[in-house]
Amino acid sequence: MSTDVHQHLWPPALIELLRSRTTPPYLDARTLHLNGEPPYAVDPDDHDPAARTRLAVTDGLDLALVSLSSPLGIEYLPPAEAAPLLAAFHDGALALPAPFAVWASPCLSAPDPDAVERELSRGCVGLQLPATALLDAAGWAHCAPLLDVLTRHDKPLFVHPGAAPLAHDTPPWWPALVPYVQQLHASWFAFRAFGRARHPALRVCFAALAGLAPLHGERLAARGGGRGEIDFDVFYETSSYGTRAVDVLVRAVGIDVLVSGSDRPYAQPVVPDLGADAAVHALRTTNPARLLHGRT
Repeated sequence: MSTDVHQHLWPPALIELLRSRTTPPYLDARTLHLNGEPPYAVDPDDHDPAARTRLAVTDGLDLALVSLSSPLGIEYLPPAEAAPLLAAFHDGALALPAPFAVWASPCLSAPDPDAVERELSRGCVGLQLPATALLDAAGWAHCAPLLDVLTRHDKPLFVHPGAAPLAHDTPPWWPALVPYVQQLHASWFAFRAFGRARHPALRVCFAALAGLAPLHGERLAARGGGRGEIDFDVFYETSSYGTRAVDVLVRAVGIDVLVSGSDRPYAQPVVPDLGADAAVHALRTTNPARLLHGRT
C-alpha cells in the first residue's frame, strides 16, 4: 500500500471557524494570519477534497495521512477556543473519502487523555504533536499521559513542527528553514534523552527527517551521549528533502526507518533517486506499514 504519511487538508467547518476568529490563527478571506509568520495566501483548491483526491491518485497513493497543521497553534489555545476547532478538524477529516486517513491532535493547554482515546477509537491512525511540546524533559512529561494512550492502542506518534517564534525582517522561507528545523532537532534529542525510557514501546515518526538530527551521531558520541544506536521504532519522514539529504540519512540510520511524506499542499512530493526500486518501495510501502502497525 503506497502511503504518504504527511499531508494537510482543512475541512470546510474548520475553515469557517478560522474565518470567524479575529486573533491568530485566523483567516481574513483567503489570507491566513499566524503569530510568528508572514500572512499566507490560501489557495481554495489546496483544501478541496475532490481536487486533493485527484492529486492522490496522480501521486499513486493508496493512503494519505492528513493532520492539523501545528504551526497554526490551535493545540495551545485555551480549551474553550481549541475544542471547537479540534472537533471541526477531526469530524471533517474523518469524513474525507479514500485514500485519506487522519492523525489526531490534542489540546495541550489542558491535555485530556480521554479525548485522545476517543479520536483513536473513531479511526485516527495515531497522534500528532508539535515539536514545540517536546523540546525537553518537562515537555515529554507533560505529554506522557497522552502518549500512554498511544502505547495502549499500539498507535504511533507523529512529531511535526509547531508555531514559529515571532520574527521580524526575515524572508518568507525563514520559519520553515530555521525554527522548524531547530524544533525537530531538539525534540529528537529530547526523545532520546527523556522520552524513550518513559515510553519504551512507542513508535515515533519525526517530520522532515527530524531536522537532520541523526547526522550529529559522531558529535553525540564525542560528547558522551553514546554511539547513536539505531532505534528501529523511530522513523524519519522525507517532506521537503530530496535525494542528497535522504541518501545521507540512510547512511546514518539505514533505509528501514525512512518513510515517504510530502507535506502537501505546502510542498510537492519527491521520490528520491536511491538507485534501487526496493529502496523506494521501502519508503512508500514497507516502512509506513511498520510505522502504523508495528513489526509483523
